Amino acid sequence: MKKNNSTSTILFLFTFIILGGLFGGTACKKQTVPKPRGYFRIDLPQKNYHLFDSACPYSFEYPVYSRIAADTDFNTEPCWINILYPAYNANIHISYKQVHNNLDEMVEDAHALVYKHTIKADAINEEIFQNPEKKVFGILYDIHGDAASSVQFWLTDSTDHYLRGALYFMVEPAEDSLAPVIAFIKEDILHLIETMNWKK
Repeated sequence: MKKNNSTSTILFLFTFIILGGLFGGTACKKQTVPKPRGYFRIDLPQKNYHLFDSACPYSFEYPVYSRIAADTDFNTEPCWINILYPAYNANIHISYKQVHNNLDEMVEDAHALVYKHTIKADAINEEIFQNPEKKVFGILYDIHGDAASSVQFWLTDSTDHYLRGALYFMVEPAEDSLAPVIAFIKEDILHLIETMNWKK
């Protein structure tokens, strides 16, 4: 009788230890839950502008939290500049040309450059600008998706001046993470367009 008792006691203890190890080991661990996808918070400064007025045949207002630098690429022309946003690793590239009976060609080139982004773009919206009083006419292209450039525009007085701009980020394009900054800089581009003045 003692044998059965000791055998059943050993069997009971063995079963208890095995089950305790199985359930006890998992009860102490936290259940893993997938983390939601998120992005870093981006602090955006207060809007404030000052005038860009140089020897170039145009002037406009640009934000105080950006800076203007001459374009130093090998094929640049006079009055080509970059509006740099160091905090966001962004750049609005501005190119300027005099019109010599070739406005249609320049507008078509701008259109072609925008629509090269259709491979990565989800949509391209066009917004027409007309200010006959200041002789500023143009189109802003809002490019949605993971395209290299999110916003492009061109402006002209239709006789003498033509200016083209394009927003670029010096990081891999990801519209979801860049969306707040794109919207923020687009407001600056709209302000640039509204404050554009041609010089004689």
